[in-house]
Amino acid sequence: MELRGRDLLAVADLRPDELTGLLDRAVALKRGWDPGTPLERRSIALIFLRPSNRTRVSFEAAIARLGGHPIALFDREIEMGKRESVGDVGRIMDRFVDGLVARIPSDRDLRGLAGAMGAPVINAMTDLGHPCQILADCLTVQEQLGRLAGARITFVGDGNNVCNSWIEAAQVAELDLRVVTPPGYGPREPVLARSRPDEGRGSVTVTNDLAEGLAGTEVIYTDVWTSMGQEEQHEDRRQDFGPYQINESVLERAPAGVRVMHCLPAHRGEEITDGVIDGPQSIVFEQAENRYWVQLALLSAIFGSAEPSS
Repeated sequence: MELRGRDLLAVADLRPDELTGLLDRAVALKRGWDPGTPLERRSIALIFLRPSNRTRVSFEAAIARLGGHPIALFDREIEMGKRESVGDVGRIMDRFVDGLVARIPSDRDLRGLAGAMGAPVINAMTDLGHPCQILADCLTVQEQLGRLAGARITFVGDGNNVCNSWIEAAQVAELDLRVVTPPGYGPREPVLARSRPDEGRGSVTVTNDLAEGLAGTEVIYTDVWTSMGQEEQHEDRRQDFGPYQINESVLERAPAGVRVMHCLPAHRGEEITDGVIDGPQSIVFEQAENRYWVQLALLSAIFGSAEPSS
């Protein structure tokens, strides 16, 4: 696996062997492998133009574990695109820090930052993708099922950034992905066209029929119905997504032993009930923990620690 010095802007940036190597590294780290301190005497900037809990804490903890210094920057401090242009922010960051993690609304701006910087840039969420979340989710699926390739995963919810990254992962990791959304909320055709599996690598099925999506599935995955920036649509979305709530009745109709995942934060009582997210089939909090291990694996690979011994 050769990620040293590279950006990670999307799951599709990874070859299948690179994704496998990254997950193997995360497994080794969880088992106690010491990656050393490849970030010693280095600083990593973290730009957060969206609220953050798991992303910020997991990245800051991982940077510190690798010997680095995280510098968190927020909207009011930089006002990117208002007070300073995206390109100017990138050029300045490149002179101050050794890498950048960006959680920002615009994928276009993320790519503008990456284009202005020679140092590595990591996508910690944009409107089009959430690759670090999906890498942690892939690790969780692999742990729970004993494999990743061929895993049958049903995403129930909006065709949003998380869904987009799952669609990319379907090809890279050879997943059987079903996307279940209300009419009008499916993933955009350009996303499907860019990531459409070929050469027998995985499959993506999009449907409005929850029963079709549940058939034979191994993992049910859901997300909030109303994402950041969509608050004015909340009541309409509650009505449209209501029949797609993941509740006890849905689990009764799903295959026995199905696992339930949610990328968090959860709007309990909307897309998922308390009984499901806190129930025995939920792996939501194992999934959340894996954000740290994948962030640690990604940073250590990009900044050049040794490979774990087999």
